[in-house]
Amino acid sequence: MVLCGNSCGIKTVFKSLLVSCWTFSFQSPLTKTKKLIGDEGMSFSNAFVASPLCCPSRASILTGKYPHNHRVLNNTLEGNCSSQAWQKSEESHTFPALLHSYAGYQTFFAGKYLNQERNSKYYNYTLSVNGKPQKHGADYSKDYLTDVLANVSLDFLQYKSNYQPFFMMVSTPAPHSPWTAAPQYQNCFNTTKAPRDPNFNIHGKNKHWLIRQAKTPMTNSSVQFLDDAFRNRWRTLLSVDDLVEKIVKRLEVRGELDNTYVFFTSDNGYHTGQFSLPLDKRQLYEFDIKVPLMVRGPNIKPNQTSRLAVANIDLGPTILDIAGYNVSKTQMDGMSFLPIMEGRMNSSSWRTDILVEYEGEGRNVSDPACPLLGPGVSECFPDCVCEDSYNNTYACVRIVAPSANLQYCEFDDNEVFVEVYNVTADPFQLTNIAKTIDQEVLEKMNHRLMMLQSCSGQSCRTPGVYDIRYNFDPRHMFTGHGWRLSRMRQRMK
Repeated sequence: MVLCGNSCGIKTVFKSLLVSCWTFSFQSPLTKTKKLIGDEGMSFSNAFVASPLCCPSRASILTGKYPHNHRVLNNTLEGNCSSQAWQKSEESHTFPALLHSYAGYQTFFAGKYLNQERNSKYYNYTLSVNGKPQKHGADYSKDYLTDVLANVSLDFLQYKSNYQPFFMMVSTPAPHSPWTAAPQYQNCFNTTKAPRDPNFNIHGKNKHWLIRQAKTPMTNSSVQFLDDAFRNRWRTLLSVDDLVEKIVKRLEVRGELDNTYVFFTSDNGYHTGQFSLPLDKRQLYEFDIKVPLMVRGPNIKPNQTSRLAVANIDLGPTILDIAGYNVSKTQMDGMSFLPIMEGRMNSSSWRTDILVEYEGEGRNVSDPACPLLGPGVSECFPDCVCEDSYNNTYACVRIVAPSANLQYCEFDDNEVFVEVYNVTADPFQLTNIAKTIDQEVLEKMNHRLMMLQSCSGQSCRTPGVYDIRYNFDPRHMFTGHGWRLSRMRQRMK
């Protein structure tokens, strides 16, 4: 829908590091958010990120591109996170820039943009306010970052022009570490623990070596640490819930809520003890790549849930579509899900798969505390369980179709290790079926993965393996990737 009139707007809230496989229970810290956005619009139960790491994922949100196209590899300048090269090549083509330059929108951003400034502190930080540094101290009433972001967002709504449509993006670092809760919430959820799902604190059998190296069972101190972290993360989210309520209520008071689209999502998931991995978000499993996504707005009926597969690369195209901008003019890999929200599209005409990519990171020298691990690993905990390594580099096809709910992943390592999961039968991804799945299906998914890893723009939106429009011809297998297929066949024997 094209937004029109003086009160048109698009409002987006996205958060850093939410717990994925998201469920809203009676004690969820985001009950008001669910009531004000999810219950008033559409929730997506199969929303994924193109990469489970902060900066690559945020770059995908802003550009509408997969990581292999925006070329942000990790959270460092050397990994192209907010580098000058990225600013010159990609930033002017992000969807907020297009809204401002070509669609006449007032645009506003508050919070964590990418990762260059390491901006996940709650107190004693410096903000860049229109390019000018603004220092904050440790006074809750003036400096607690989530509340500061809420206040500057309310100011924007109050003083923006009523003669132009607006786009506002609020990116709270919460619940990122150091997990500092507001004073009034520091004693909440005292008995809450990290979810004890079937994959909690068990050995990751038949998985990549990085998962297998985790110590099972975890030490009592590790379990206590991750439970404390889980509680503290939830406590920080109570302030985010307040932020959402304040902004939605302000839109309502101003008479703008009915003409405003409000999005709520995250840039990645998080794990707390799954497969005995203490805390992080860099793995290929549902708990790290699946995120909440809720949207309310004009022509979106309340209390809806869509099971279609959407990704963070779709946010930009969707918002541009709402603003009436022709998405085909861009180089974005994603697609607009506005027709889904308005009930104009069903599973027969929507995509059936998405790509997930991650470039592993490791250190050139051994961790002095864990010399037996050798070089090449990183993000290691005191008990020498590491969350990342150079060869934790993988690409996955996540398939969500009427006839299949699968994940197919390949690692770029000496083994060309493959993991495949039937997520319907095995939602906690306990059993890797790579060696038992039909060989023809395996080859089709291998072929599809190679196509997606080299796609750009429209070619990223071609029919997937379980799409009735899909046409598989083994003769079209990419010759440059033949070694991968032959090595994969050898491994599957």
